[in-house]
This record gives sequence, C-alpha cells and structure tokens, in this order.
Amino acid sequence: MNKSSLEAPWTLIQRARRGDPRAFAAVIRLYDRDLRALAYRVLGDRDRMDDALQEAYLSAFRALPRFRGESGLATWLFRIVYNASLDELKRQRNVVPLERMRDRPDPRPGIAETLPVRDRLEEALTQLPPPDRAAVLLVDAYGFDYGDAAEILGVPEGTVGSRLNRARTTLRAALDERLEGVSEQ
Repeated sequence: MNKSSLEAPWTLIQRARRGDPRAFAAVIRLYDRDLRALAYRVLGDRDRMDDALQEAYLSAFRALPRFRGESGLATWLFRIVYNASLDELKRQRNVVPLERMRDRPDPRPGIAETLPVRDRLEEALTQLPPPDRAAVLLVDAYGFDYGDAAEILGVPEGTVGSRLNRARTTLRAALDERLEGVSEQ
C-alpha cells in the first residue's frame, strides 16, 4: 500500500479530534493493517506488537485534539507507532528467534508458494537493525518520501538516505547469496 492511499477523509479526522471514539476507531481501521505490519516487523513478535499498538493508539487518541495537520495523519500515526515500537524494544531486549519472525500478521494465502523470493526478503529484513528496517519499510513498502520518513523516524533526511543505502546493499547481498544457493540445488 502506498502513502497516498492511506489518507483519511478530513471530516472523519475532525470528528475524531473532537473526541468521537467511533470516528477515531474508523480512522485507525484505515491504517491498522499497515501500522500493525510496521510494528510487527520492528518487534518481530505478535504479543509485543499488540502491546506497542495499544500504547500507540492510546497515545494517538489522547494527542489527536492537538494534531495540527502540519504533516499528514498517516505520517503522524506511523511516527507514534514507530516510537511505541522502539519503546517496546527498549523494555524487552530479548532476541526473537527467526522462526517467529516468519509468522506474519494477516498473511495472504498462497504467497509463500507463489513468491519464494518474498520469504528470502523477509528473512533478510529481519537481519537488519530496526532503524534500517524501518527506513526500508517506510520508503519502499509504504511509499513515504524521504522527508516524511525522516519525520516519522525523527532523523534528518540524509540519515534516512544513508540507512536506505546501507540496508539496500545488505538486502541485495543477502538475496543474491540466497538465490545463488537455490539455483545450485
């Protein structure tokens, strides 16, 4: 999904800003799948993802009346979820086994069979440090530009670029290595 398809109707946002819990729930439903995927990919664990999302959604609900619209709502929500995920990482610094990382939320049926490279990419993504992984997801998967990704991550645009460069180089090398191993079998 790209960023432009994530924008909520302004009337719904206004109702949510005035404290309408149904409007807030509707806004969250628009973004939930992508926010859930970001949190899961940063944390690698469904329970920790749920904890981070609960904190993020509560924070967003409380802060929404102060949302000024200087950035897009999607950018603002992704930033809250990313920060909540980092906070969750700080709380529990245990390593997640790779087998648990493969258990993706909301998987599409038959994807692993039809796109074997996707699993290799997912495995390579899990090996990246969370800040690099988040940069790749925000720019390459969700379509945020460097400026919005920098705002979400709380870093300068140049840092996003260097994280992307480093992450893409690592991903290319990992995928090339894995694909060579497959073709030799």
